[in-house]
Amino acid sequence: MTTWIDAWQPADGADRARALFTERFDAEPNGVWSAPGRVNLIGEHTDYNGGLCLPFALPHRTYVAVRPVDSDRIRLISAQEEGIREVDLSTVAPGTVQGWPSYVAGVAWALRQAGHAVRGFDIAVDSCVPYGSGLSSSAALECAVAVALDELFDLGLAATDQGRTTLTAVCVRAENEIAGANTGGMDQAVSLRGRAGHALELDCLDDSVRHVPFDLTGHDLALLVIDTRAEHSHAGGEYAARRAECEQAATLLQVRTLREITPDGLGDALAGLARLTGPEGDGSAAAEVLVRRVRHVVTEIARVQEFVELLAADRVDEVGPAMDASHASLRDDYQVSCRELDLAVDTARDAGALGARMTGGGFGGSAIALVRTGDVESVAEAVAAAFAGAELRAPTFLVATPEGPAA
Repeated sequence: MTTWIDAWQPADGADRARALFTERFDAEPNGVWSAPGRVNLIGEHTDYNGGLCLPFALPHRTYVAVRPVDSDRIRLISAQEEGIREVDLSTVAPGTVQGWPSYVAGVAWALRQAGHAVRGFDIAVDSCVPYGSGLSSSAALECAVAVALDELFDLGLAATDQGRTTLTAVCVRAENEIAGANTGGMDQAVSLRGRAGHALELDCLDDSVRHVPFDLTGHDLALLVIDTRAEHSHAGGEYAARRAECEQAATLLQVRTLREITPDGLGDALAGLARLTGPEGDGSAAAEVLVRRVRHVVTEIARVQEFVELLAADRVDEVGPAMDASHASLRDDYQVSCRELDLAVDTARDAGALGARMTGGGFGGSAIALVRTGDVESVAEAVAAAFAGAELRAPTFLVATPEGPAA
């Protein structure tokens, strides 16, 4: 038996958030805003290395009903928990807010830090983005809050792509400094700057984007997302360790980011790293580990370029090998896969997927599989059966289509 996670219709999602606000706060909100989760086609752990990535915005969205108040008080409620949380915006600083309210208060704090006049507010949150799935429920929440505050306090940023780029940076700062997750900016960029029917090629060196048509139905294809339901958290130490290892490698190679290492120069760079070891006991990553990390980042950026070229040539059904190679690199060189992700990927391929890979930061979360439309159910059933046979938690599934940004 397979369990499917359907996206809400936008009007239904807005009604849910509005009704929650009215019930808990006994008042009407000024409006409802929403932002999508995302799935990344390829380009994992490249964003904080100045690389390229290729996500798109999901139809699954987080909805926020908001009303400003004439104080610094933020009151927060969620459909997923009882009670009201309260935060004093004037006291928000790194380490002061715990749990999901940090993603909300962090955005308001970051806007203030950027010089924007933002006050307190009441907010009700409801979402159909699966939590902990690696589909960026955190960025969906941040970006929904960002566009809400932008409109409520007349900031005028969401009206242009340049302004949305600014809001992206605000949301990234909120996640890094207040929520304590040292992630890159891919998730927030696509949630704020994505386009329906397109994947977003994001250049993380200069924040420039290219909207790449991604027509699945025209090729009788579908992108199956498999939420393994394995525990997943970006705020954990493993994610931060990978970023620190890449930064150490860049320092040793005397480059600003690993983007500067080209495929042609990769061999020399890896040979140089292999000769380097940190002083005993100083906590430096072993040379072998740095070699693995750099090899993944450089080859992954090249796979993004290959993937985009295939899409531009309308050869969507030929991207599978790049997906497969990406997963192998993430599993073996970046070491961010896990038993559940590997089982989902291997089973999907065996059941007929054209290509499959983990998506998101790893250590749990979701995998994606490119399948023929007629094979969606059979591939999902094969994965569910494999998980049952391995006595793992039953996965859940959704079919991903590229939709519009936060609004």
